[in-house]
Amino acid sequence: MERSEHDPSPLALLEAMMRIRAYEEAVAGIAAGGNAPGTCTSVGQEAAAVGVVRALARHDRILTNHRSAGHLIARGADPGRLLAEVLGKRTGYCKGKSGSLHISAAELGVVLTSTIVGGELSLAPGVALARTMTPGDDGVVATFFGDGAACEGRFHESLNLAATWSLPILYVCENNQWQAFVHRRETMPVEHVRDWAAAHRIPAETVDGNDVEAVLAAAKRAVARIRGTGKPAFLETLTYRLRGHFEPDDQAYVDPAELAAWRARDPIDGYARRLRADGRLDDERYAQLGARVTAAIDAAVAFANASPYPELSELASDVYA
Repeated sequence: MERSEHDPSPLALLEAMMRIRAYEEAVAGIAAGGNAPGTCTSVGQEAAAVGVVRALARHDRILTNHRSAGHLIARGADPGRLLAEVLGKRTGYCKGKSGSLHISAAELGVVLTSTIVGGELSLAPGVALARTMTPGDDGVVATFFGDGAACEGRFHESLNLAATWSLPILYVCENNQWQAFVHRRETMPVEHVRDWAAAHRIPAETVDGNDVEAVLAAAKRAVARIRGTGKPAFLETLTYRLRGHFEPDDQAYVDPAELAAWRARDPIDGYARRLRADGRLDDERYAQLGARVTAAIDAAVAFANASPYPELSELASDVYA
């Protein structure tokens, strides 16, 4: 039986992570061949994206950052339309005008993707305030950002406003250890970003961001708390960026031992092993999932390549200043 994009069953969670990984590796490969612009991937962070997004309802809203493909695909985005957008094609979510790092999908509740570090943090309170002013709207606004954005002043401004105005925001810090080419240990005097959230009197939790079931459970708790109180909550997912900051990137600045240790904690491989051990996955089913994911991404590449570019007459349409 086919699963919906919001299905939280174990095999659906695994397949969603596999689909994100396959899509991002395909995009990185196309970029490496010089046939697409460079991009920022979230390879290694799939459990954090899938776990949080699957805890959200359809009427909730998402604001995300430059590593957004995982959030979009977890939300149900069509990989073909995503890749068409990356290639600047008319059939993309933003009609080919956003490039690889600014894709938004209003029909999925993805309000925006910001490449300004912490830019989504500045806008989340406004989106949440609008929700509180709409009668009968109990929607949550989930905003994704990294540990680098948490070192920006706008991080504290956003949390202060959300706490003071009691705004229904789920702050999700994907602490992937690296801030572009700088390790977080060089920029942060604390081990956990959650400590800064707690200082704003926002309930905060840190979870293993490579354990999709743990992330899902923590996100569900946070979302329930927000719906019950109308106040913000904070979730820090400890994870790791297995590819470089921006494709192409050889990661020469990364300690090989550290990278190897985190590769051993790959969220997809680890979850597949757990499901096998629990008897919830066998070789045949795993092969079926892999074949379905491969077929979907192959179809996405074919669709994007065959799609037309926008006409010159469309240059100023849907563009606002």
